[in-house]
Amino acid sequence: MASENPFLAPSELPYRLPDFAAITDEHYLPAFEQGMAEQRAEVEAILGSGPPTFANTIEALELSGQTLSRVSRVFFSRAGAHTTPRIEEVRAAVAPMLAAHADSISLDPRLFARITALHAQRDELGLDPESHRLLERHQTDAVRAGAELGDADKERLRELNTELSSLSTTFSARLLTGANVAAVHVRDVARLDGLSPGAISAAAAAATARGHGSGYLITLVLPTGQPVLESLTDRGLREEIHRVSIGRGATGDENDTRDVLLRLAALRAERAGLLGHPSHAAYVIEDNTAGSVDAVASMLADLAPAAMANADAEAAELAEAAGHLIEPWDWAFYAEKVRRERYEVDATALRPYLELERVLQHGVFHAAEELYGIRFHERHDLPTYHPDVRFWEVFDADGTPLGLYGGDYFARESKRGGAWMNALVPQSGLLGTRPVVMNTLNISKPAEGEPALLTIDEVRTLFHEFGHALHGLFSAVRYPTFSGTSVPRDFVEFPSQVNEMWLERPEILARYARHHLTGEPLPAELLEPLLASRSYGEGFRTTEYLAASLLDQAWHTLGADDTVGGAGTLGTVDDVRTFEAEALRKAGIAHPLVPPRYRSTYFNHVFAGGYSAGYYSYIWSEVLDADTVEWFEENGGLRRANGDHFRRTLLSRGGAVDAMDAYRAFRGRDPEIRPLLVRRNLA
Repeated sequence: MASENPFLAPSELPYRLPDFAAITDEHYLPAFEQGMAEQRAEVEAILGSGPPTFANTIEALELSGQTLSRVSRVFFSRAGAHTTPRIEEVRAAVAPMLAAHADSISLDPRLFARITALHAQRDELGLDPESHRLLERHQTDAVRAGAELGDADKERLRELNTELSSLSTTFSARLLTGANVAAVHVRDVARLDGLSPGAISAAAAAATARGHGSGYLITLVLPTGQPVLESLTDRGLREEIHRVSIGRGATGDENDTRDVLLRLAALRAERAGLLGHPSHAAYVIEDNTAGSVDAVASMLADLAPAAMANADAEAAELAEAAGHLIEPWDWAFYAEKVRRERYEVDATALRPYLELERVLQHGVFHAAEELYGIRFHERHDLPTYHPDVRFWEVFDADGTPLGLYGGDYFARESKRGGAWMNALVPQSGLLGTRPVVMNTLNISKPAEGEPALLTIDEVRTLFHEFGHALHGLFSAVRYPTFSGTSVPRDFVEFPSQVNEMWLERPEILARYARHHLTGEPLPAELLEPLLASRSYGEGFRTTEYLAASLLDQAWHTLGADDTVGGAGTLGTVDDVRTFEAEALRKAGIAHPLVPPRYRSTYFNHVFAGGYSAGYYSYIWSEVLDADTVEWFEENGGLRRANGDHFRRTLLSRGGAVDAMDAYRAFRGRDPEIRPLLVRRNLA
C-alpha cells in the first residue's frame, strides 16, 4: 500500500517534504483511514506493554500516529490554500471521523490510568525538564479532554465533538464560497478611478479568471475593511463594496453562516459546562497565559474608552476633510486623504517601491540573515501543490541545514482569505525531523508580465507571517507536542508581531524599498512622512480590533444555561445581528462608523480557525511585542547578539518551557504594558 499511497511511508524527499507530484486528491481519505487505524493499534500496544513507564507510555504516544500526522498536515494545508471539490468532500467526511478518533484515545480510561499513575510519581522518575513538562502536559490535556467524566457524559462529549468538528468545516466552506460569489463585478473602467494601473490590470485578470467575459472583478479580503476603499473615488462603488463585505454570511442563501455559528456557540457552551467550566471562554483561557476570562475582560475594557475617544476625534477630522458627514465606506478614503495632506504620504506612490520579490529577498530574508545569521537558497527541484508555490532551503549560521521554507503568496479562488503559517513537517529530536514550514498570503496576483506591487500593509503581513515561520524553523525541542508554534494561543502571535519591527528599520528599508523599474531607493520625501504617520489612525485600528475581540468573548462567555435561541445574558440569542449590536453596546465599543474587523458571520478565526475565545490574543501578545521592541532598541537593534539571545531563550523553546518563563528568560523581567499604550496612542 505504501507504494500506492505517498502518505503511508515517510517521504524520501529532502527534509521529508511531502511528494506533491505523487499526491492526488484520492490519496487523502484512504490515508486518513489507515492513519487512524494505525494509531489505534499503537495505543493498544501501549496498553499491553506492561507496567507504565515514561518510555512505554508518554514517549510511545509521541511516536504514535505518524501516518495520520503526515496526511493531516498536508491535507489541511491544501484545504486552506488550494482546495478542490474532492478535497471539500473529504474534509466534510473526515472532520467527524477525526473528532471521534481523538476522543477514542483521550477518553480511554485505560490510557488515562497509565498517564495518571506516571503523573503521580513524576518527581521520582528522574526526568529531564522537557520530559517532566511533557508528562504534565499529557495529564492536563487528558483532563481537559474529559478523561475524568463518567460514561454518560463521555458519550455526550463524543457527540458534541463530532458535531462541532463538522460545523466548523461547514462554516469555512460556506465562507469561502460566499466570498467568491460576493466579489464585485465592475463593467465600466471609469468607476475604478483612483486605482493604480496595476490594480486595474489585476482586476481585469481576476474577472477573466473567474469566467466573466469582460469587466473588472473586485475580490474580497477576509476582514471587513477592503483595501480598495482607500483609493476609489466613486462613492457609490465604495458603498457597494462595503455593504457586500459586511453582508457576507448573512445573505439568506446556501452560503449563509448564521445557523452554523449559532449552533457552534450553543454546543461550545454545552461542552464547557460538561467539562466543569462556566463558559467556552473560561475553558479556553484557563490554558492560556491570560489565565482567566476576567483578566481578558479587564484588559479589553481598559483599552476601549481611549480607543473610542480616538476614533471619535478621527471621525470628526475626516468629516471636516470630506465637507460632509461620512459613512463607514468613506473612512478609508478620507483617512488616506488626510494622511496625504498632513504627512504628505501617498500610499499609491509607495507601491512602485514595494515589489514582492525585492521585499522578500532584500527585506524579509535579509533582516533574518543579519539578525540570526541564516541563509536562504531557493530550490527549484522540489514538487509543489500549485505553480505559485516556492521553496527555499534554509541554512544556519554555521552552514548546517536548518529546514525548508515555503511561500504561497498569491490569492486565488481556491484559497481561503487571510494569511497564515503552518508546518508541513514539525521539528522533533525524537522523530529526527527538521522543519518544513509554509507561509500563505492573499496578495492580488498581477497580470502576466507585471510586477507584484504591494501595499505597506501587505509588506507588514509578509514580515508578520515570516515571524511565525522563524518560530517554526528555529524550534529545537525533543518532543513533537512542543514543536515550533505549539505554545499558548495568546503567546503565539508574539514572535510574529516582533518581526514586523524590521520592515521600518532604515537599514532594511534602504535595501528593499526600491523602484521596481529604476532601482532607485524610496525617496526621503516619501519615506519620512511614512515613518511620521505610523501612529495615525490608531483610533480606528484599535476600535475595530477591540470590537471583534469583544464579539468573540460575547459569543463564548455564554454559559450552558444561556441557551442560544432562548433567554441569555445578552437577551434572546437567536438573531446574530441583534446579538452583535447588544454585545458591542454593552462593551462600550459600538462605533457607528467603525464596524468590527470581523463580523460574526465571516469571523473565520473564531468559528472555524482555532481562535475561538482567543482573538484577544493579538493585543495580549502585543504587550509582549511592544516591550520586546523596546528591548531591541535599547540594545542596538539589528545585531546578531540580540537575535541569538531571542532565538536561544525564546524562539527555539516552543512549548517545552512555560511561555512566560521563556519571556522572563529573554527579557529579564515580566512584561510592561506602557510601550503598548504609547504605540497605540492610549497612554
